[in-house]
Amino acid sequence: MICLSFIYGCSKRSRYERKLKQELTSGIRNDSLFMGLYLGMPQKDFYMQCWELNRQGIVKQGPDNKTVEYQLKTELKYPALMNFYPGFADGRISEMPIRFIYSGWTPWNNKLSSDSLQVDILRWFRIMYGDGYMKVDHPEQGSAYVKLAGNRRITRFREDEMYVWAVITDMSV
Repeated sequence: MICLSFIYGCSKRSRYERKLKQELTSGIRNDSLFMGLYLGMPQKDFYMQCWELNRQGIVKQGPDNKTVEYQLKTELKYPALMNFYPGFADGRISEMPIRFIYSGWTPWNNKLSSDSLQVDILRWFRIMYGDGYMKVDHPEQGSAYVKLAGNRRITRFREDEMYVWAVITDMSV
């Protein structure tokens, strides 16, 4: 998928591959995502959790009703939108792609560019998931950051001047 093209296109591939092997053989499971969601969560439970979060006014439907949207109000330097919808394997969450954009993004406002957003998300992710990100260079996407911890891989990268993606994957699936 998206992440695999990053990893295989990276100049530090052997470092990544060694770290991946080490983490997968450690037996450590890191399944936590956010808002009560987790890797391995049954699809029905995902929908029920999102319905409850929507009922509480925490999330709403995203664009074209294809994602769940969460407004980041205080987590980042500036307000942003986070849209997510998991990938499922055997009826359980196996991957969580997340797309971020600053709410007030405009092409002429550099402080709300995806370059700034990527740095801001890295800071927030370090708080949520800990340190240990490897910077890798991809010929098409530029700098990406990857963290491997047990079964969980977190990859972050810029899509363009507006958007930043994060993909959290259960590497044991």
